[in-house]
Amino acid sequence: MILTTATPADAPRLTQFVNAAYRGETARQGWTTEADLLDGQRIDEAGLLDLLALPDAAILLGLGEEGELLGSFHVQARGPLVYLSMLAVNPAGQGRGVGKFLLRAAEDYGRQHGCTISKMTVISVRAELIAYYERQGYRQTGATEPFPADPRFGIPRQPLVLLVLEKPL
Repeated sequence: MILTTATPADAPRLTQFVNAAYRGETARQGWTTEADLLDGQRIDEAGLLDLLALPDAAILLGLGEEGELLGSFHVQARGPLVYLSMLAVNPAGQGRGVGKFLLRAAEDYGRQHGCTISKMTVISVRAELIAYYERQGYRQTGATEPFPADPRFGIPRQPLVLLVLEKPL
């Protein structure tokens, strides 16, 4: 797998990729779908461009041998923390190590920026995803955050809360 970082020119393709990985019928092909929890999109192109513009941030891309997009992960260094968000893996290719590859790359990004803790939030009812991250060394901190009220991130079908997970780097 080839690791690279997204540029603003990647925004249209990446927006479509992330939305297909998280929502709708395409997402149901994989085990990480949010299609039963939320309606609407995961992100729009403007929001993706906003993420790319954040200081000390990148969207890491995992590419196949032919340059096909296999996965992506947003990372941002914030002092001692590297914040990870929006891991997306092609639903048809899940279970092949793409997510683990991108998770390690994101943690390395944090180390390269002097971060000592990796932090993420996960929807509390996503037990299988929380268990996956726990197998990768992440632990629930006991802290929670509200799910964003902005419909640009999706429209919850039930009340949702985000659990904070952390891992020392």
